[in-house]
Amino acid sequence: MSYASFLAAVAGLGLVACSPASFTTEIQGEATVPANPSGTSTLLNAFPSISSFSALDFNENQDFKNRDVTKDEVTRVQVKSMKLKVLSPNDQDFGFLDSMEAVARAGNSESRFAGRDGIAGLGLGPPNPTVGLNTDGSVDLRPYVAAPSMAIILRGTGRLPEREVRVQATVVLEVEGGLL
Repeated sequence: MSYASFLAAVAGLGLVACSPASFTTEIQGEATVPANPSGTSTLLNAFPSISSFSALDFNENQDFKNRDVTKDEVTRVQVKSMKLKVLSPNDQDFGFLDSMEAVARAGNSESRFAGRDGIAGLGLGPPNPTVGLNTDGSVDLRPYVAAPSMAIILRGTGRLPEREVRVQATVVLEVEGGLL
């Protein structure tokens, strides 16, 4: 091997070792949609907040810690998936929910990154149905992840269910940043 070939190989390995790392992290939380107290059709005008989505600091995220990456080193964050699952009662469907959207918020800034219309009409029956929201792959959540605190807010429309419904929301993010 010539000296020039050797230097090219070493330089190539050096560039690979310094390339940005990519990993996924999952954020999960639960909310309870209250039952309709009157027994008549009442509009669902606000989706309940998910406390574990309210003050996210990604420097405290275990996947970031495992890779020794801080939120300041992140170069891009893309939503890979967003799902909502009925946890209880297990015989409940999504017939009460018409639409759902998810937004990221930091300070006074927010961006919609996922949504779905026509959920009640999808026929997602029990037990424990799951609905995937359509993600917008062009939204980069890096400014939100890098902020001192970030929130994920769910907004839904529909009708209050006949019974209290506990749901689980799961967001999977692909994170680029740090070094290999």
